[in-house]
Amino acid sequence: MKQKILLVEDEKKLADAVQSGLSEHNYDVAIAYNGQEGKDLYMNSSYDLILLDINLPYINGYELCKLIRQKDKRTPIVLLTALNFIDNKVEGFEAGADDYIPKPFEFRELLARIKALIRRADVVQDVANEKLLTVADLEMDIDRKEVKRNGQKISLTAKEFQLLEYFLRNKDKVVSREDIARDVWEIDFDSQTNVIDVYVNFLRKKIDKGFSPKLIHTQVGMGYVLKNEE
Repeated sequence: MKQKILLVEDEKKLADAVQSGLSEHNYDVAIAYNGQEGKDLYMNSSYDLILLDINLPYINGYELCKLIRQKDKRTPIVLLTALNFIDNKVEGFEAGADDYIPKPFEFRELLARIKALIRRADVVQDVANEKLLTVADLEMDIDRKEVKRNGQKISLTAKEFQLLEYFLRNKDKVVSREDIARDVWEIDFDSQTNVIDVYVNFLRKKIDKGFSPKLIHTQVGMGYVLKNEE
């Protein structure tokens, strides 16, 4: 089955050339020539990757990227633009883009980045589809919403469950408070609040207290990591 790409580009000659090149590599490419058309196409179909120009009529690429990210956190978005300044790149990444390719570009570089981003997204989706998450003797059943440690059921609140799932999907990886705020609470991190530390301590009391080995570890100045140190 062909992978689908949405290309939103108001330069018709460039859009047609990219569509032709990607079609030769077995991609199904839909073209929109302005931001509103791009939004309409996105809302009425699903895509494996989205290519966005920034200077688009009606809705610019930054705004369209933000609109897509409000609904969809996973589909890779690549910005294609002649605006090749650091501020433009930062604004694009903050809008939710995964990559940024300045114009003019070599088609083979575009193709390589598309392949890499789709491959990475597929891996992330495979991880997200896992239904039984484990580390040491800790088990989480996503469908049943059950957590066990050494065979003993552990009762968690909805937010504690969500936080533990995040740790399990990122086991052995240090996650910062900023990461947790963004991905679990879906807010910008506020250094004046200790809500994240409070919830981490709630989890420690439930899944670490009375059990061995300890699984939730603090990395001073960096964040937290869930790992089995035995």
